[in-house]
Order: sequence, then C-alpha cells, then structure tokens
Amino acid sequence: MRLSKLNKSFGILSLIAASALLSGCDMALLDPKGQIGLEQRSLILTALGLMLIVVIPVIVMTIVFTRKFRASNTDAKYTPNWSHSNKIEAVVWTVPIIIIAILATLTWKTTHELDPYKPLVSDVKPIRVDVISLDWKWLFVYPDLGIATVNELAFPANTPVNFRITSNSVMNSFFIPRLGGQIYAMAGMQTQLHLIANEPGKYNGISSSYSGPGFSGMKFTAIATPDNATFDQWVANVKKAPNQLTTMAEFDALAKPSEYHPVEYFSSANPELFVDVINKFMGSKKMDMKKDEHMDMDMGEHAHAGAEE
Repeated sequence: MRLSKLNKSFGILSLIAASALLSGCDMALLDPKGQIGLEQRSLILTALGLMLIVVIPVIVMTIVFTRKFRASNTDAKYTPNWSHSNKIEAVVWTVPIIIIAILATLTWKTTHELDPYKPLVSDVKPIRVDVISLDWKWLFVYPDLGIATVNELAFPANTPVNFRITSNSVMNSFFIPRLGGQIYAMAGMQTQLHLIANEPGKYNGISSSYSGPGFSGMKFTAIATPDNATFDQWVANVKKAPNQLTTMAEFDALAKPSEYHPVEYFSSANPELFVDVINKFMGSKKMDMKKDEHMDMDMGEHAHAGAEE
C-alpha cells in the first residue's frame, strides 16, 4: 500500500534538480516558508557548495590554461614528453572521493530526517487532510471536520498537517514548493506527507507530474491562517456552502474531467471517502482502514518523540 523507501529517497534528491529548473520562476524552493522546506533548502545549498569545490577550479583552470598555453605565447614551457604527475593524480582522485563521501553521508542522513512519512514532532495537535487527485483538480477532505474543498486548502500556521494522498485516476504528484516536499498520488494506493507552515500566507500548490491535457490548470492554493480563530472562520464559511459530498454518486459527478476548475466548497463530506476511493481499485482486497486511521499517524509521532527523548 505504500511506496518504497527508494521512492522517498529519490524524492529528496530530485528536489536538487528541480531547484535548478524552477529557479527561473519565482525561486519558491529557495524561499521556503515551512520547516521542511527550510531543511530541504539547506540540503540543496550544501550540495551545490560541495559541487562548486570542483566546478569553480575547473572553470578557472580552463581559462588560465587556455591563455597561458595559447600558440602566440612563446614564453610558455613546452614539455611534449610529460605524461604523469603523482601530485595531480592525488588531487583529482582524493578531492572527488571526499566530496562524494560527504554527499553520501548527507543524503543518507537527510533521507531519513526528511522522510515524508515521518510525522512532525510538535506540541500542537495536527490537522488531518485527505488528498484525492482528480482530472484535473485537487479534492481535500477534512475527515475530522466533515467538510471538503476543491483547489483550496487551509490550516493554521505553526500547526503540523498530516496528509493522506491518493488518486482517482492517473498518477499525479502533490507539491507545495514553499512548504517543501512532494509525493506521488496513485490510484489504489496511499502515500503520506507531513508539512508545517512557519509563517501565515497563501502558497501555490501544483501537480509536478504530467497527467493529461488539463495538467497546466491543476493548481490549488494552500492558506496558512495566522491563528486558529481565522481557520475556524474559514471552516465556518465552508460549512455554509450548499453542496455536499456524502455519496459516491456525488463524488463521481465531481470526478468527471474538468479543466481550470474553480474553488468549490462542500459543507458536508463523507469522512471515509478517501478509503472508498482506494477500495474502488482494490478488487477483492479491500482496504482495511477506519476513518480514524489518521490517529495511527499521531501515535507514531508520539512514539517517535518519546524515542528521541
């Protein structure tokens, strides 16, 4: 039911490459607003700095050697029989080996520390959100509150958010760049992600995995409210909506493909909808999970905190 550790490790490393691709936009990965994002930025910058130890000298030496040994420089020493230097060999082998060893150690450590399945240790009770990827929109179900939203997500700042993630269709990737971390949403499978916003604000969320013609409009807004009171006001506003999502028929109607779907609120939602969606793809092997399965995540969090103490 869960992705392998290899997938999680690859997700951490892929952020380094993604930072280069996204840096031309708004530098979201390098301007994080959440604790996970801050730690991932530190990993990106550390890896970049280590690689520059090799890249910068190579660039400098290329310029120096090109100038010094140009054909018009008759003062350059001509050594046609030179072929080996123990000192040069020692440098070109030792330095990369040291860098690779440091990167390997750093990657091993951060892969475990930033494991997306690892609950965040906090004295604040987490917010639980079930995420269901649809064509081409995001459905967020709050099982504890009995509400649901499309393409808008809210939670108090400085409060951990425990996400359970699946897909009702093709594979997508759930990603809030400024808060950190991304993980796949796949039909018939459950993945997890734990995030926290250190500052209130509105943060853009996307699917970072191509999923069809409506992919470009598959975006959502994550709202980190300044306090619990503001979050409660948002919840109260959602509960005023006329729409409901309590049956699979209502869900199937919502799940029909649509592009650039507007924000939509549901005043009442089935808290077991997440499990029902997964079970559609399970055949005879139904998912044995109660609506309070999120509580197991909290128990794991407290157990982890106790182990650290």
